[in-house]
Amino acid sequence: MDVTEAVGVVAGLLTTIAFVPQAWKTLRTRSAGDFALPMLLLFCLGLALWLAYGLMKAAPGLILANAVTLALALAILWVKLREGR
Repeated sequence: MDVTEAVGVVAGLLTTIAFVPQAWKTLRTRSAGDFALPMLLLFCLGLALWLAYGLMKAAPGLILANAVTLALALAILWVKLREGR
Protein backbone atom coordinates (compact mmCIF):
# COMPACT_ATOMS: atom_id res chain seq x y z
CA MET A 1 0.00 0.00 0.00
CA ASP A 2 1.48 3.33 -1.02
CA VAL A 3 1.25 6.54 1.02
CA THR A 4 -1.63 7.93 -1.04
CA GLU A 5 -3.73 4.81 -0.50
CA ALA A 6 -2.82 4.77 3.22
CA VAL A 7 -4.00 8.37 3.61
CA GLY A 8 -7.26 7.48 1.88
CA VAL A 9 -7.80 4.43 4.09
CA VAL A 10 -7.14 6.39 7.29
CA ALA A 11 -9.41 9.24 6.13
CA GLY A 12 -12.20 6.80 5.29
CA LEU A 13 -11.76 4.97 8.57
CA LEU A 14 -11.95 8.18 10.62
CA THR A 15 -14.99 9.60 8.82
CA THR A 16 -16.81 6.28 9.02
CA ILE A 17 -16.04 5.83 12.72
CA ALA A 18 -17.17 9.42 13.36
CA PHE A 19 -20.59 8.56 11.93
CA VAL A 20 -21.12 5.40 14.02
CA PRO A 21 -22.22 7.09 17.31
CA GLN A 22 -24.88 9.13 15.52
CA ALA A 23 -26.20 6.10 13.67
CA TRP A 24 -26.18 4.06 16.88
CA LYS A 25 -28.10 6.78 18.77
CA THR A 26 -30.64 7.12 15.96
CA LEU A 27 -31.26 3.38 15.79
CA ARG A 28 -31.36 3.01 19.59
CA THR A 29 -33.82 5.88 20.12
CA ARG A 30 -35.68 5.30 16.84
CA SER A 31 -35.64 9.06 16.38
CA ALA A 32 -34.17 10.98 13.47
CA GLY A 33 -36.06 14.21 14.08
CA ASP A 34 -32.93 16.35 14.06
CA PHE A 35 -32.02 15.24 10.54
CA ALA A 36 -33.38 17.12 7.55
CA LEU A 37 -34.76 14.72 4.95
CA PRO A 38 -33.16 16.54 1.98
CA MET A 39 -29.75 16.35 3.69
CA LEU A 40 -30.11 12.62 4.28
CA LEU A 41 -31.20 12.00 0.70
CA LEU A 42 -28.32 14.05 -0.74
CA PHE A 43 -25.83 12.48 1.66
CA CYS A 44 -26.90 8.95 0.69
CA LEU A 45 -26.73 9.84 -3.01
CA GLY A 46 -23.26 11.33 -2.53
CA LEU A 47 -22.07 8.23 -0.68
CA ALA A 48 -23.49 5.98 -3.40
CA LEU A 49 -21.62 7.98 -6.03
CA TRP A 50 -18.38 7.84 -3.99
CA LEU A 51 -18.88 4.09 -3.70
CA ALA A 52 -19.39 3.81 -7.47
CA TYR A 53 -16.27 5.91 -8.04
CA GLY A 54 -14.29 3.67 -5.69
CA LEU A 55 -15.50 0.60 -7.55
CA MET A 56 -14.56 2.13 -10.91
CA LYS A 57 -11.10 3.02 -9.59
CA ALA A 58 -10.73 -0.29 -7.75
CA ALA A 59 -9.82 1.66 -4.60
CA PRO A 60 -10.42 -0.54 -1.54
CA GLY A 61 -10.29 2.40 0.89
CA LEU A 62 -13.03 4.27 -0.95
CA ILE A 63 -15.12 1.15 -1.40
CA LEU A 64 -15.05 0.02 2.21
CA ALA A 65 -15.47 3.42 3.85
CA ASN A 66 -18.33 4.49 1.60
CA ALA A 67 -20.12 1.14 1.71
CA VAL A 68 -20.13 1.12 5.51
CA THR A 69 -21.07 4.80 5.83
CA LEU A 70 -23.80 4.37 3.21
CA ALA A 71 -25.26 1.46 5.18
CA LEU A 72 -25.29 3.60 8.34
CA ALA A 73 -26.80 6.59 6.53
CA LEU A 74 -29.48 4.41 4.94
CA ALA A 75 -30.39 3.09 8.39
CA ILE A 76 -30.83 6.67 9.61
CA LEU A 77 -32.86 7.49 6.49
CA TRP A 78 -35.06 4.47 7.15
CA VAL A 79 -35.74 5.71 10.70
CA LYS A 80 -36.46 9.22 9.37
CA LEU A 81 -38.93 7.91 6.78
CA ARG A 82 -40.68 5.71 9.35
CA GLU A 83 -41.06 8.71 11.67
CA GLY A 84 -42.82 10.64 8.95
CA ARG A 85 -45.66 8.14 8.72
